Amino acid sequence: MPLKDIVLLTACSLLGIVGNQFLFVKGLSLTTVINVEILSTTIPVYALATSILLGYERGSRKTLIGVLLSAAGVLYLVNPLHADLSGHSTLGNVLILTNSFLYALYLVISKNLVERYGALNVVTWIFLVGSLITVPVGIYSLQRENLAAISATVWIAVAFIIIFPTVTAYYLNAWALSRVPPSLVAIYIYLQPLIAFGFAPLILGESWSWRTIVAAVMIFGGVALVTRDTDRRIHVSV
Repeated sequence: MPLKDIVLLTACSLLGIVGNQFLFVKGLSLTTVINVEILSTTIPVYALATSILLGYERGSRKTLIGVLLSAAGVLYLVNPLHADLSGHSTLGNVLILTNSFLYALYLVISKNLVERYGALNVVTWIFLVGSLITVPVGIYSLQRENLAAISATVWIAVAFIIIFPTVTAYYLNAWALSRVPPSLVAIYIYLQPLIAFGFAPLILGESWSWRTIVAAVMIFGGVALVTRDTDRRIHVSV
C-alpha cells in the first residue's frame, strides 16, 4: 500500500471510528434522542454535497428530491416540535452535527480504498488503527467502573452491539460503497429511526400511529427515488 493510501486509511479511521463514535456518544449524553434523530438527517445531505464536490458523483434533481423527501419523513416521524432547543443542549447538538459531517465525509473518502483493497481489508484496518486511540480511552474509563457489578445480560448486550450494529454494519456499508455512490449508501440511514419505531411496539409495548405510517411512506419513497435514479445513472455510464 503506498503512503498516500496509508494516510487516507488513517484519515478514514479518525473520521469514521474515533471522531464519529466519540462525538456521537458524548453528544447523545448532552442532548435528547429526538434532537439526535433530527440532526442525523443531515448525514445524506453532507454525503451528497461532499461526494459532488470531490467528484465522486454527479448530482441530479431526483436524488436531491429523494434525500429531502426521506429527511422530511424522519422529521415528521420524530416531530421537531418536541425537540429541546434550550441552551443546555446546544453543545450536544453541535457535537451531533459534527459527528454527522465526519461520518458522511468518511463514507465519501473511503470509497476509493474499498474499491481497490476490498471491504473486509479496509474495515479491518480502519478498526485496528482506530483501536490505537479508542482502546486506551476505554481501559481508562473501565478502571473507574465496578466491573463485578455488571450483569451477564449487559455483557451480552455489549457483545451484540459490537458484533452486529458496529462491525457488521461498517462492513456492509463498505461492501455497498464498492458498488454504488456514497449518497445512496448514506440515504439508507433514514431507515434507522423507522426501524426503531417499528420494533418499539414489540420490545417496549408502544403502539404505532398514523404518523408512523405516513413517515414510512415518505422515507421509503425517498429511498426508492434515490435508488432508482442511481441505478439508472450506473447503467447509463456502463
